[in-house]
Amino acid sequence: MKRLLSIALVLLIALVAIAGCSGKNEGEGKAPGPSGQTGDSAGGDAKLEEVTLKIMIPGDRPSDMDLVIAEAEKRMKDTINVKLDVVFVPWSDLAQKTQVTLASGENIDLIFDAPWLHINQMIANGFYEPLDDLLAQYGQTVLEKRPQQMWNYNKYGGKIMAVPLGVSYMSGNSYMVRKDIREKLGVPPIKTYEDLIAFAYKVKEQEKGIIPMTAGSGTYSFVAHHALNDYETHVRPTHALGNSLMLYYKNNDGKVYNLLEDREPIGTWLANTRKWFTDGLIFKDILTTKDFHQPISAGKVAIVTNGAFGIGDSLKNTLKNNVPDSELETVTFFNPEKGANITDFKQWNFLAVPKVSKNKERAIMFLNWANEKENYDLLSYGIEGKHWEAVGDDKMKTLDTSGYSAFGYVWLWNPVDERSDVKGENEELNAVLKDADMFTTDILAGFEFDSTPVQNEVSQYNTVDGQYYTALFNGVIDPDETLKKFEAEAGPSLKKIQQELQKQIDEFLAAKAK
Repeated sequence: MKRLLSIALVLLIALVAIAGCSGKNEGEGKAPGPSGQTGDSAGGDAKLEEVTLKIMIPGDRPSDMDLVIAEAEKRMKDTINVKLDVVFVPWSDLAQKTQVTLASGENIDLIFDAPWLHINQMIANGFYEPLDDLLAQYGQTVLEKRPQQMWNYNKYGGKIMAVPLGVSYMSGNSYMVRKDIREKLGVPPIKTYEDLIAFAYKVKEQEKGIIPMTAGSGTYSFVAHHALNDYETHVRPTHALGNSLMLYYKNNDGKVYNLLEDREPIGTWLANTRKWFTDGLIFKDILTTKDFHQPISAGKVAIVTNGAFGIGDSLKNTLKNNVPDSELETVTFFNPEKGANITDFKQWNFLAVPKVSKNKERAIMFLNWANEKENYDLLSYGIEGKHWEAVGDDKMKTLDTSGYSAFGYVWLWNPVDERSDVKGENEELNAVLKDADMFTTDILAGFEFDSTPVQNEVSQYNTVDGQYYTALFNGVIDPDETLKKFEAEAGPSLKKIQQELQKQIDEFLAAKAK
């Protein structure tokens, strides 16, 4: 009897053990835990073998990079067990170096790429690994830290081919204004575009030696900058010609407009800007100034276009050194109301996993780990207490940027964890830019233009553009005469580009409607 009881007890223990193992295995699949480790490593049953990830990103290596990497590797040792070999490539060499690296088959685990670099070409040539399955299995935190719109509209061929790096869905914009001059002239705070121009005229009349206004090229020209806050027609550049508004979208209607045929509202903006130039409001050397912010930092200009809501400390300090009693402010006509602004959610920086990588799973585990708040802080800003100091959950104070300056935009950026500087300006507006739900979705979100059928026409157009565009959009030359020259020299090319772009858009919208 005792023997039977002993046998029964042994069997019972065995069954309990089997049940326990079975239950444990059900919860220990390969899905990543919060630190990016697989269930096996999370449970401590099997430590992952150490691997070194080679990561290629643009920029200059910070002097304290080794300190940051050492801390990161220490944190990863008992979880995903990764060492980091981060290779920095100078911006000037980036296109050639990354292309040669990929073509040679060199083992790289993560690499920076972008639409303005060669991501479309590299994807078409089969250099990058699709990430949908890898992210689903090892990158849940990476997925969660980016809104669904960012994933939906940054796919290639319907697949996630690289991780989008971004913290906003459009850029801020404003005008830098000499606040000290405005107050000296008794002008109240500027609220409208008409107020801004009235101030420029007053500067011309009463501040001898000060140039009222200047601007840059492309998006920073006077006319294109005005278009950024066009809430009546929502004029925007097309997919075909970069920042050029010779072809443009408006009204979010999926149509391509040609400035040679449909002048308004851009025609009025061109005429107004030309008048300001002939009236002496605009810097006469606007076309030959390499850094269009230099005149205002030198104390020579009262108003300049600006691609942000705030002003960097460097420019402020330079102006203070040149004009001790000076003060700058920003004026913006951005509308922060929900739905007022249109975006396609397209991001401009990406991190891809090359097909040649021998550590694809671990590369995504690393990104998952790096997208946790405390690890994101480390890799983005450096050692807390040495390079930066936390101010609450979403702000920071910089301490020593000489050893480690923030460069998360080339390998980490996500809109949830990115901190703003405690001294930042217009944070309420910047918060709008980071909230995907505050935007109206562009009807062409997800559309990609294939310029191959019109590549000769694009080349021909660009030659003419280089001669006239910046001068035209800054009022330096007469709009009517210049548009006639555009018509004569680039009209047929522009028309063919317009027709091909419209054809592809119509096909895209028809497919989307099915």
